Amino acid sequence: MITEQTCIDLHCHSTASDGALSPSDVVARALNNGVDVLAITDHDTIGGLAAAQQFNQQQPQPLQLVTGVEISTRWHACDIHIVGLAFDCEHPPLLAFLAQQRQLRELRAQEIGQRLEKAGIDGAYQGAKLLAGDAALSRGHYARYLVETGVVDDISKVFKRYLARGKTGYVPNTWGDMQTAIAAIHAAGGIAVLAHPSGYQLKGKWLKKLVREFKDAGGDAMEVVLGQQSPDDLVQLAQLANLNGLMASVGSDFHFPGRWLDLGKNLRRPKGLNWVWQTEQWTVE
Repeated sequence: MITEQTCIDLHCHSTASDGALSPSDVVARALNNGVDVLAITDHDTIGGLAAAQQFNQQQPQPLQLVTGVEISTRWHACDIHIVGLAFDCEHPPLLAFLAQQRQLRELRAQEIGQRLEKAGIDGAYQGAKLLAGDAALSRGHYARYLVETGVVDDISKVFKRYLARGKTGYVPNTWGDMQTAIAAIHAAGGIAVLAHPSGYQLKGKWLKKLVREFKDAGGDAMEVVLGQQSPDDLVQLAQLANLNGLMASVGSDFHFPGRWLDLGKNLRRPKGLNWVWQTEQWTVE
């Protein structure tokens, strides 16, 4: 039973996409941090869920592990991410949809490598691919490679100089729309959640438009409680959720151990919201 004291984190990443820890290590860290309910939401893949579930089941006091994924979509030329929760991870149409997403990621990654090579950074594709291993290649892997090879000394600087919109290595996405991703999640019995709405750096009018159109596309919830946010941001997102009749979710968006952000940390939930785990669709292992 979930209570106000239950520690919940419904957005994090593993080495199945661009996280630094294996799925098993993510679960182990969550357990160590006192997380009670966890969703590993790798980018456009559920490749890490089986290993996470197996490891979790072997623990003396396993946590509640929710199936999760973070799907990339395109909205008015912006990358918008939708988290899917509590779905059937063996649903054939969803698996086919995610396979298509991985192909789009690979094509984009190849073009990023070509653009960086033209800018004088040789071997970036091969180096990032080596870091990614079996995971789909992402901009995060390129960022890690450029830092490890000394091209730039900080991951955030990599995006500012090379991978952000308008920079040398930026390649526009070719994702599908929000409605298609939401439909794929719903077909597998899941809940569609707008990920980190304030993280897209949209101005007030555009943020309201995004939330409204996400709802109109069939979206169920939005992340209100984030790993790093100001009190004003929390208030604004809570108001937007209630105004648009969306359930609220909570997630750290953890990728790697760091000083300011960790699994289950600083995720205090305000009252007065309808949370995703309060719906009949909510299921855990």
